[in-house]
Amino acid sequence: MNLPSFRNVNFKKVKKDFREGFNNLASGGFKQIFSRIDQVNIKKGVDIMGIDKFVNQCALMAAGSGLITGVGGVGTMLIGTPVDMINIITQQFRVTLAISYHRTGKYKISFEDFFKIVASSVKADTKLILSKNIMEEVAEKIFLNLGAKASRRLVPVVGGVIGGTINYLFIKKLAKELLEKPH
Repeated sequence: MNLPSFRNVNFKKVKKDFREGFNNLASGGFKQIFSRIDQVNIKKGVDIMGIDKFVNQCALMAAGSGLITGVGGVGTMLIGTPVDMINIITQQFRVTLAISYHRTGKYKISFEDFFKIVASSVKADTKLILSKNIMEEVAEKIFLNLGAKASRRLVPVVGGVIGGTINYLFIKKLAKELLEKPH
């Protein structure tokens, strides 16, 4: 069995594309992801399933993209990582909104108020004014949390299991921290 070779990967281009994606995420990507989330459906999901089952559902959805991204090794990791990152951020946002609703009873929240919660959940400097700077800091912390584990996804099949597990545990840990945080 021939494993994909790193010789075929243009790491300068990958780094440039990563930096470009990072800047796009900070300058509007978060708001775009947030605006596509149906807050009423999150309320319904929490009301029907309860917060624990809702969080588990989000963690399983995050695990799915991690599994797919890592299952083929280098090839699927390079192609699937952007989709995986968007899915992880989406699930992180869904969990954050669900826990906010669970605690406050409010299911409609503005992006600005929501992002303050997200920033504190990744331990960004929440004293910064909601701006591109704080969004860049949050994006950087999310990517560092997940990117540090990306190399483990390089081994085909095993990488899928590792990728799915990492994503699942990331969402579960985030939910646990948010639930334990004082109101």
